Formats: sequence, structure tokens, C-alpha cells
Amino acid sequence: MNDEANASHGLLLDQKTIDVLVANIIPTSKYFETRFDHLQYQVNEIKTDIKELDKKIDSRFSAFQINVDKRFEQVDKRFEQVDKRFEQVDKRFQQIDDKLDKILERIDRRIDEGLRENRSQIMRMFIFALTFSAISMIGLVGKMLKLF
Repeated sequence: MNDEANASHGLLLDQKTIDVLVANIIPTSKYFETRFDHLQYQVNEIKTDIKELDKKIDSRFSAFQINVDKRFEQVDKRFEQVDKRFEQVDKRFQQIDDKLDKILERIDRRIDEGLRENRSQIMRMFIFALTFSAISMIGLVGKMLKLF
């Protein structure tokens, strides 16, 4: 019944028609093979490009790391210079501190010497005052007793 239905529509599927359809209309496996080969070539090119890009990025990153390391070394040297300068300033302050200590020590010695001199002078004046008072008292007592 299929043959009759196909015949009524005017379409006959014999071996020749099937061969023509397969040969001309449906692409052959060769076509697919070339298309897949072309796609594989493109994928390989993309992989190669990615590898080259990765190498370029690695080399740039390495150069960047080297540059950063050099800059950090320069900063470290600057810090070392600053540390040396602080050491010099510390030494200078120590020298000033030592000089101030010597000056204060000399001032203390002079004050102590002045205080000793004042004490001895006060003692001399006190002895003089007592002696004068004693002489005055002797004179007063002598006058009262009419010894003088």
C-alpha cells in the first residue's frame, strides 16, 4: 500500500533515487571529517595562543616581581640610611646629655662649696657675735660692780 500511496503522489523511491539523495543531499563523512579537522585545528590554535599568552603573562609578572624586589631593596636601603641617621642623632643626644650631666655636676659642686663657705662664715659671725656679746656682758657686769 505504501507503493500505491507513493505512486499517487508521483514520488518513487528506488535505489537510484536513494543513491542520489545520499550522494548529493546528505553530506558525506568526508565533509564531516574536514569540518572536524578544521575545528580541531582552530582548537589547537586557541590552545597555542593561550600557552603563548600564559608565557607572556609569566614573563611580565616575573619582570614585575623583579622590579618590585628592586624597589623594596631601595626602600630597605633608605630605611638603613634613616636608621644610621637616627643612630647619629642618638649619639649626639647622648653627648649633649653627658655635657649637661657634667655642667650639673659642676653647678652642684659650686653650690656645695658655696654652702660650705656660707656655713663656715655663719659660724665665724656667730662666734664673733657671741664673743662681742660676752665682752659687752663682761663690761656691763664690770660697770655694775664698779670695776671699771
